[in-house]
Amino acid sequence: MNVYNSTTKDIDEIFKLYGIASDFQRSKKTVVVWPDFDRSMVSDEINENRQFKLLIDNKIACVWAITFSDEQIWRKRNDDSAIYIHRIATNPDFRGHNFVGSIVDWAKSYAKIQQKRYVRLDTIGENKGLIRHYTNAGFDFLGMFDLQNVDTLPPHYKEGPACLFEIDLNKSDK
Repeated sequence: MNVYNSTTKDIDEIFKLYGIASDFQRSKKTVVVWPDFDRSMVSDEINENRQFKLLIDNKIACVWAITFSDEQIWRKRNDDSAIYIHRIATNPDFRGHNFVGSIVDWAKSYAKIQQKRYVRLDTIGENKGLIRHYTNAGFDFLGMFDLQNVDTLPPHYKEGPACLFEIDLNKSDK
């Protein structure tokens, strides 16, 4: 397993995995479903080295993106030094490999290199299974929060409260 920056050659596979993830969410009928994401947003993430892929046997097993600011979701907490993980999507051929755990390990190292204190992520709606999954991976669940301004966020952010999660690297090292 190796983590690399995604390239423009990966964009079709990234969107294929997003579609598979959306279909999976739809099949659960209890979670918010990802919309069709803006291709230019993902292209910008790739060009800014913020879109990543995990490879197994030279196949994309999982993708995710990061950002260093997420003010609309994290509000005042956005002033903290953090990386924010978004849109983890797994190739169904590789399900069951606990990629969230692998991403957490990678993100902790990456955050330290970037001199960030926190690793954060969010999900929309009260998905108890996903809350349990993220807390089992080492995140602290901070609670559910209504977002105030979602106009420039992807449309699924209008569908429920945001569940916020973080790992404080100053605490996790002790």
